[in-house]
Amino acid sequence: MSHCHNSGSGMATLKNQPGVKRVAVLGMPNVGKSTLFNRITKAGAFVGNWPGVTVDLLQAQVNLHGYRVEFVDLPGIYDLEGYSEDEQVVQTFLTNYPVDLVLVILNAAQIDRQIRLALQVKALGMSAVVVLNMADEAKHFGIKIHPENLAEKLGMPVVLVSAKYGSGYAIAIHHICEKLAANTNPIAPGEIKQQIAAHREILESQIQDTLEDTVEMPSRLFKTFTQKLDGVLLHPLLGLPLFFLSIYLMFEFVWLVGLPLQDVADGITGWLQQVVVTPLTAYLPEFWRGFLVDGIYGGLATVASFIPLVMTFFFMMAIVEDSGYFSRAAYMMDALMYRFGLDGRSFVLLIMGFGCNIPAIMGTRVMRSRALRLLSIFIIPFALCSARLTVFIFIIDALFNRTWGPLVLFSLYLFSFGVALLTGFLLKGQFQNQEPFVIELPPYRFPTLKQIFLRGWGELQQFLQRATGFITAGVAGVWLLNNLPQGTANSIGNAGEMLITIPIVVGMVTGWDALKAFLKRGGVFVGLGVLAIWLLSNLPGNQDTSYATRIGEFFAPVLDAAGIPQELTIALIFGFIAKEILVGSLASIYHLADPNAVQTVISQTISPIQAYSFMLFCLLYTPCLATVATIKSESKSIRFTVLSLVYSLTLAWVVSTLFYQGARLFGLS
Repeated sequence: MSHCHNSGSGMATLKNQPGVKRVAVLGMPNVGKSTLFNRITKAGAFVGNWPGVTVDLLQAQVNLHGYRVEFVDLPGIYDLEGYSEDEQVVQTFLTNYPVDLVLVILNAAQIDRQIRLALQVKALGMSAVVVLNMADEAKHFGIKIHPENLAEKLGMPVVLVSAKYGSGYAIAIHHICEKLAANTNPIAPGEIKQQIAAHREILESQIQDTLEDTVEMPSRLFKTFTQKLDGVLLHPLLGLPLFFLSIYLMFEFVWLVGLPLQDVADGITGWLQQVVVTPLTAYLPEFWRGFLVDGIYGGLATVASFIPLVMTFFFMMAIVEDSGYFSRAAYMMDALMYRFGLDGRSFVLLIMGFGCNIPAIMGTRVMRSRALRLLSIFIIPFALCSARLTVFIFIIDALFNRTWGPLVLFSLYLFSFGVALLTGFLLKGQFQNQEPFVIELPPYRFPTLKQIFLRGWGELQQFLQRATGFITAGVAGVWLLNNLPQGTANSIGNAGEMLITIPIVVGMVTGWDALKAFLKRGGVFVGLGVLAIWLLSNLPGNQDTSYATRIGEFFAPVLDAAGIPQELTIALIFGFIAKEILVGSLASIYHLADPNAVQTVISQTISPIQAYSFMLFCLLYTPCLATVATIKSESKSIRFTVLSLVYSLTLAWVVSTLFYQGARLFGLS
């Protein structure tokens, strides 16, 4: 058996690529569908472009026994004919794109409740293979499954596997290849659409008939480890304190392990700058040497310093999420969240926001109620994402004793929860939700080291892909603003004239076709660039000072009341593009050649109270540009997007100002 991956970013079309078989991976939530998908594709998936489909679908191409097979990971659903957004996405995919085979993933330990999905696929007449995952758990619970008998009744192969340990995987691949070889004429999408429209209900009698003589359920499941642990972790009084204690201990571990590793990364990048980068750029003009060393390399060094910290955080999140504990946290928090106009899913999405706000906001699609979806989108940006985490650890490490560091960081997480709940309470009258909350509690399971690594490494890769360009470009941009104007009265104005003139000349030469194509793809960014250049060219203040200084002077009166100095004000402005830029920009803002000296300078120029006020403002003010774009695309409302931005910016100023002025009142500043 050979496996190899297409690393390119393919563009899907309505027809299969010649010689490529398409397999749709279908299953309910929490059945290990994505784990099995990653095992088959060797984590070589990429996000495909599927016209008409409103969510990102992972896809990958692999070689299986001489076949080139494209696997598509569909969203987890409970009902193939349901009306939730994820169920509509699956229906849209199956009724628009030819599929050679459906891989139906079910939880073997819950086969009596999940077999309906396989029966629905059978009713559609689609070629399929049923994979009963978590067979090890089913055996542990005393459930006996006869796959041959079940396959005969379903009319499709049935395989017992454990995606966690890899058992049964080769047999599943064998059946997939057999079905692909036999199915030369897949059912047309139009016929699938007609079958779904016919709405053939799966009766309870059909389910019982299918399970008879194929599945033996014990008369009474013995009290499992999960049930015993739930007796403690879901206790009405102890449950929530234990959850927040576990989160605090996770941050304590990240702090104790991540910070020393970050010091090692800083030492390596500092050594490379001294031994390699500086000698190579020694003969360049001063301006270009500064741009390359302090701007470009400084940005890359900032990214490198974050890797150990973010990697540790994502590995810990992978353990907590895959253990099944977060589902129980949602269950425990549902009653409390209901009082604030939300439900347990909103809490889970807030937790997801710890990694990145963007996928958490996209995750609101599982909510059928538009009111609940909008309110959840409104509060998710207050979740302390990994980009803010890097900023806070940098500031805390500079201003606070390392003994108190984890507690200060934990207080910011609690504060983010509090603000999110308060916002929900204030706005629940405007976003009234009537949708019931339903969640399935999977058994506790400790993920394997391979699972932890694959999950954590995947999250780290996404962070680096998202952050590297932003940080490097942002740090370089901040360096330019700190070192311009250079030599002329208005050099950036000249650059603006070039930015406008060059496209016009190109358009005249090419007949405007190339210019139209470029503007269609990047017109917004060109417009923002022209606007930024015009604003910078007309900034008030001393014309002999840098643009960054004049920006800071212009906004300083607004943030003086919050105790935030001019230098940090400049960093906050650039943080609107991406929070990752904040830390990397400080060396340029403070005019320091050594990025490692930034913490020393900050500790000498601001107090811990000012630092905490700055972190409160950074936690609550407008999210990054990519998150704003996601809010707009998911809410489909410019008015809602503007409201969320104005609210968060106003709240950040009010909270940080009240904190700082209150501290001064009590003599703590």
